[in-house]
Amino acid sequence: MHKYSFCLLFLSLIGCNSIVDNPTIFAGEIVNPTSKSVILYKDDVVIDSAQLDINNRFSITINNLEEGIYNFRHAPQYQYVYLSKGDSLLVRLNTISFDESLVFSGKGEEINNFLIEVFLNNEEEEPIIESYYKLEPEAFSHKIDSLRKNKKNLLSELELETEISDKATDFANASINYSSYISKEKYPFIHNKRKKEINITKISDDFYNYRKNLNFNNKELTYFTPYYDYMKRHFDNLAYTDCATDCKNSTDVYIKNHLHFNLHKMELIDSIVSEKSLRDNLFRNVAISYFLKVHDNVDNNKVFLENFHKLSTNNKHITEIHDLYEGVIKMQPNHSIPEINVIDSLGNSISLKDISSSDENVIIYFWTGKNQRHFKNIKRRVAKLKTQMPEITFVGVSLSPEEYEWKKILETNNIALKNQYQATDPNQLRNTLIIDGLNKAIVIKNGLIVDAYRNVYHLN
Repeated sequence: MHKYSFCLLFLSLIGCNSIVDNPTIFAGEIVNPTSKSVILYKDDVVIDSAQLDINNRFSITINNLEEGIYNFRHAPQYQYVYLSKGDSLLVRLNTISFDESLVFSGKGEEINNFLIEVFLNNEEEEPIIESYYKLEPEAFSHKIDSLRKNKKNLLSELELETEISDKATDFANASINYSSYISKEKYPFIHNKRKKEINITKISDDFYNYRKNLNFNNKELTYFTPYYDYMKRHFDNLAYTDCATDCKNSTDVYIKNHLHFNLHKMELIDSIVSEKSLRDNLFRNVAISYFLKVHDNVDNNKVFLENFHKLSTNNKHITEIHDLYEGVIKMQPNHSIPEINVIDSLGNSISLKDISSSDENVIIYFWTGKNQRHFKNIKRRVAKLKTQMPEITFVGVSLSPEEYEWKKILETNNIALKNQYQATDPNQLRNTLIIDGLNKAIVIKNGLIVDAYRNVYHLN
């Protein structure tokens, strides 16, 4: 009965579309929608979009479609969909359990339901794989290969049951293979930390045997998450292994010289990857990671940016990287906090600079209503800190987008509205204050930054 209703829904969505040049139709229903539209992308380019109707249904028709992997976004979530010319694909999902509820029906359903199955299997396997990292290399490799083989067998069964294109099979294989390879690239990092070994674990060439068949310039896969995530891990591993064993500037297995490590990683990317979009994205990833997580000094930041320009000329993300670099400079000690406005409980706009200069000692912390567990933890932590440091003013900034939501959460939890503010533009505030995690705290004394990258749980 459910499948029959699905088919009726599909016919109602496509009935008014005339058949022109064997179009591809992507349609569906969103239960408990979180936005008003569905947007279809190819790589990072918008192909089309559709508004949800009164029944939360949408329909997108594409003529002359190029077969391949796409992704559809129903903010804030997104997921992949494989489309071929002439497909009539219906998707149904519930945003409360977005990925788990995804069901495809119609022409093209087989490959898409398989890709979702692989995706969910990978998520379920994560805690299992975590327990494997303590194993020695050969045993770990055997476990990972066994999990991969199970998925390959499922793909073989699918190919016997239905006809899918060679290109779709390639994507299915990529989804299986690269997810498995990621675990092997992560192994040296995690294994050494788990075992607390001083020297890096020796790993045979057979462990990385799959590397012989890698394609570092596959344009079709550049924006496919398993492939891209693998590439990030691969270059992390290469740089980590090289620096831990060969580089004079690295003193031990844990790579203390972050500038050297990240420069080394960029040089490896430059020497191996030629596909423009993948190069740009990988260089961007190194820069974002370095500027957000390392918190290096001004001189080293400048050296990194100069090398970024040298190795990644005309990078399409250069404006973003420069903005981040400038933001990091502004958040250095002895600077005033940047001019950015927040809203108080009465709806008045006020700059954080003015707020932080009104008291001798200020600590700014952050929270969001979307993460209830973090909010409860941060509430307890700040309450404890206030008793330990009565001389300090604690300023809370909500990153929740809705005014009603953040005030209601505070009132429900009996938190005074004094010294509580809401971000006017959460994304702008995150970028300006270089917020790379909700545990961030900014320590200010006499209006000047003392430390912009403290962890609220490490304050004392």
